Amino acid sequence: MQQFRSCFAKVKKDCLKFIKSQETKADKFKNKDRMIKSFLIPLCFWINKRIDKKRPYFVGLAGGQGTGKTTISSLIRIILIKYFKLNVFRISIDDFYKTRKERIRLSKRVHPMLLTRGVPGTHDINMILSFFKKVKSKKFKRLKLPNFDKATDDRFDKKKWYSLKNKPDVIIFEGWCVGAKSENNIDLKKSINSMEKTMDQKKIWRRYVNNQLKSKYKNLYKQLNCLIFLKAKNFSLLQKWRLKQERKLSVKSKIRSNLKIMSSKDVLNFMQTYQRITQNMFRYTPKYASIIFNLNSNHQIKSAVYKKK
Repeated sequence: MQQFRSCFAKVKKDCLKFIKSQETKADKFKNKDRMIKSFLIPLCFWINKRIDKKRPYFVGLAGGQGTGKTTISSLIRIILIKYFKLNVFRISIDDFYKTRKERIRLSKRVHPMLLTRGVPGTHDINMILSFFKKVKSKKFKRLKLPNFDKATDDRFDKKKWYSLKNKPDVIIFEGWCVGAKSENNIDLKKSINSMEKTMDQKKIWRRYVNNQLKSKYKNLYKQLNCLIFLKAKNFSLLQKWRLKQERKLSVKSKIRSNLKIMSSKDVLNFMQTYQRITQNMFRYTPKYASIIFNLNSNHQIKSAVYKKK
């Protein structure tokens, strides 16, 4: 379509500049033009049709670890701003992780595995709900929102928090468990990996996490206007991509001190806490997501399925 070509000509330079900022010498993006032209630009036209200027349009973007959520959500933001002249704010559910001190207290009160960030129950949902409420208000006021530093496993100092000065037209809310639904209690009985088997024998951790999805997270996700799901082939592929992600984090953070960069063994152990919900999302999210981007084994979008009119 002529509109898509016109859009690509206008956003190409900014999109490629951003992609370059995410690359390392050992890890280069492939088929960049195709991803932007064939998938992200049509998506942005789809979003633009649904916007109501009176209140923000909430775009949920979900996908397992390492699927490229940050890159794709950032590119969507660039296109919507540059071509459609929209005010777009992008934030991750990861930025709302509880502080390390809060997770230490939670791990002592409920279960030791809750010290590890990631699963439902380790985010400050009340803070997210407050953000959603304030951003919808007719009397919108400037907001300061947290920014989480994965390299230190804690929030950045408030000086580095996000500053939202004007009410956005679009809010892109991304995260690995965004839109996830709870499991049936009977499915919680069987351990699915060695970590659950050895560290959660009484099923306290998995029940707590599942109950969080049933309650607070369910109420949160109801407020999303659409859900985009980046679907990888399997969990082992996500492990491979997450290892690559950690190597990139290490390269970009090597000059900083007090870091918590994970070894390969640490990453694989860490991902066991994500496995149950991730595999559940593989099975069920395509049934209710608005749009599914199917990813191939080379980390690229191979096809798109639009389900919501």
